[in-house]
Amino acid sequence: MLSQFSPHEGKKTLKDFFDVPVTVYPVGRLDYDSEGLLILTDDKFLNSYLLDPKNMHEREYWLQVEGNITSDAIKQLQSGVTINVNGEMYRTKKCKAEIISQPHEIAERNPPIRFRKNIPESWLKLIITEGKNRQVRKMTARTGFPTLRLIRHRIGKLTIENLQPGEMKTLSQSELYNLLQIKKRSTW
Repeated sequence: MLSQFSPHEGKKTLKDFFDVPVTVYPVGRLDYDSEGLLILTDDKFLNSYLLDPKNMHEREYWLQVEGNITSDAIKQLQSGVTINVNGEMYRTKKCKAEIISQPHEIAERNPPIRFRKNIPESWLKLIITEGKNRQVRKMTARTGFPTLRLIRHRIGKLTIENLQPGEMKTLSQSELYNLLQIKKRSTW
């Protein structure tokens, strides 16, 4: 589905799955072919905070990539790679990257990713503090290992643990700010 409430090109959107007040909107977005954590809120401060690049909050992704990823590719990801962002070349910030085993707690993907019998796949964890359009996919492609499956597992300390695809968990503002490691504003 599209991570928005307004219809677009006949694709399913959040509105098809969730009944929330019209003042609620997604903070950040996931690509149509990506999965995972999405925050829905009516908190304008939270939206501004999370989208402001100077706050550099962590976002953790679990990725299935095509091929046996190399230690050289991991080092490239860690030190930053050059990607195209809106027609301009951009060097990504340093990040954390490591090869992991396939996470056992993730749900089957529907539709499943393409399967090629003779091409191996690898899983990795990538933790970034910025969020350019399709950045993670562009980063892995740049190192020669295209992303097949991308799951946003965590933002700050907020994770998708114990949630299935399509499930929603309601949190109070203080719970959410605590998990996102945001100090409360002094003017409420």
